[in-house]
Amino acid sequence: MNASPALGRYGVWRPTRTTTPEIAAGAERLGYGALWLGGATADLELPESLLDATGKLTVATGIVNIWRSTPAEMASSFHRIEARHPGRLLLGIGAGHPESAAKYRTPCTAMVVTLDALESLGVPLSRVALAALGPRMLRLAAERTAGAHPYLTTPEHTRSAREVMGRGALLAPEQKVMLSTDAAAARYVGHKVVGPYLELTNYRANLLRMGFTEESLADGGTDQLIDALVAHGDAAAIVERLDAHLEAGADHVAIQVLPGRDDPLPTLAAIAEMLG
Repeated sequence: MNASPALGRYGVWRPTRTTTPEIAAGAERLGYGALWLGGATADLELPESLLDATGKLTVATGIVNIWRSTPAEMASSFHRIEARHPGRLLLGIGAGHPESAAKYRTPCTAMVVTLDALESLGVPLSRVALAALGPRMLRLAAERTAGAHPYLTTPEHTRSAREVMGRGALLAPEQKVMLSTDAAAARYVGHKVVGPYLELTNYRANLLRMGFTEESLADGGTDQLIDALVAHGDAAAIVERLDAHLEAGADHVAIQVLPGRDDPLPTLAAIAEMLG
């Protein structure tokens, strides 16, 4: 397994609701290798439109939730897009968090069932990646799919994830960034974005596993927590954080520009200039 579409070292993470073909085309022009779509749906209509608007960009779902979409729906959409844009879709899937589903069972068990079904429907698991945070899901990602797409993590988590997964499997963490040298303003935005995740079981458990305390997660998180999860400063400082993931063992880093409703291309251009 562990063969996936070419992503390059840096990509872009965007919420589905604010992503347009123009943003995808702009990211491609700036040299980013992939665009990850948060909250993608099984019809994959938006990924298809982004692929239509670009020439070589990989579009990855980050993620399609397995509680809300059936393997048959995902497989049908995958095959439709594969026929139009061979090799350019990475199907990122995940179990989300218990609060997101009325019927939630053991995530790893449910994921194995989903992977078996996708495989039986002709979806190459080398074109699938898993949302993975803890060791069990990371190992499953490495053993059965192209690899893992961790969300809301740090370079320290990336290092431990690489140790769990071993070499060869794709490791593509998401990293939130805000191009601002006003630390207070960046933290204000960071608290608003990160705060809701701190109420969700899987993210809380992972942050505690990473060494953060219950106190640091309370009331929307401490400034120290936000600084660990949101890279802010000038473009050089942001690139330093991105590269810390690569040095820790990531193959690719998906950059989420904050605030999410703004046009991300100016920030992405500033980062790309520093990347050379």
